Amino acid sequence: MNLNNNKFKPGLYCVATPIGNMGDISFRAIKILQQSDLILCEDTRVTKKILQKFEINNKLVSNHKFNENKNLEKVIQILKNNKIVSLVSDAGTPTVSDPGRILVKECRKNEINIFPIPGASAVSAALSVSGFSDNFYFCGFLPEKDNQIKKLFKNLSTLEGSIVFFISPNKLNKRIEDIKEFFLSRDILICREITKYHEEYIRTSVNELSNVNFSRKGEITVVISETKKEKLSFKELEESDKKKINKLIKKMSIKDIVKKVSEDREISKKLIYNYCLEIKNEN
Repeated sequence: MNLNNNKFKPGLYCVATPIGNMGDISFRAIKILQQSDLILCEDTRVTKKILQKFEINNKLVSNHKFNENKNLEKVIQILKNNKIVSLVSDAGTPTVSDPGRILVKECRKNEINIFPIPGASAVSAALSVSGFSDNFYFCGFLPEKDNQIKKLFKNLSTLEGSIVFFISPNKLNKRIEDIKEFFLSRDILICREITKYHEEYIRTSVNELSNVNFSRKGEITVVISETKKEKLSFKELEESDKKKINKLIKKMSIKDIVKKVSEDREISKKLIYNYCLEIKNEN
């Protein structure tokens, strides 16, 4: 593969870096970092390890939540001079629960080009191995205060789809009862140290979460499944289902009706069968 064919326009590049395994960096990420006039990062010590691995010696500037406002004017001026600036976080995709949104918004105001260099993300990595719904809500790191977490969980519990969030092992241990309070009927995947040497994936149900042992070291991404659909009870059988069964009973066998109706909607086959027998007996 000839990487020299990559041509990069001036502008801001949001460059995804590995979340653990250095082998997950992309060819384009390496190339844009090589061609950058300036690389903005959270912690220079962390990013230097990546740059040294690929023999990149370009200028590196710390850009974290405590100084990104201070850096803003200078970086925008560099970009206005048609330079290439790369934005990276310590791990994963920048601006996703990491600094950078302030710079991106300012680039939009100044009509400066903004380009993504996609790659590793703990969110999509965890979701991809969950087996849960790909309709999901990502809420980043959980709030610190108890009342804020309970309010967030209450709102999340009403959503259709999976829920993804970041948390430390110690904080997860403290939040088990809160998770059980709002998501008891669901399954859960705990991903610890994704792509790293000690990576671990724990699959269980929320109601069994108290019995799970996991290391208190590393970083955790949690995925909670979508709400499990429960079979309708007979008394909850909707009128539309009854009408459908009444029409089908004249031209199909009970066995075929049960199969068809249960495939169309998640209704207990036994309940459909019993309703068919009731109609037959009435006739």
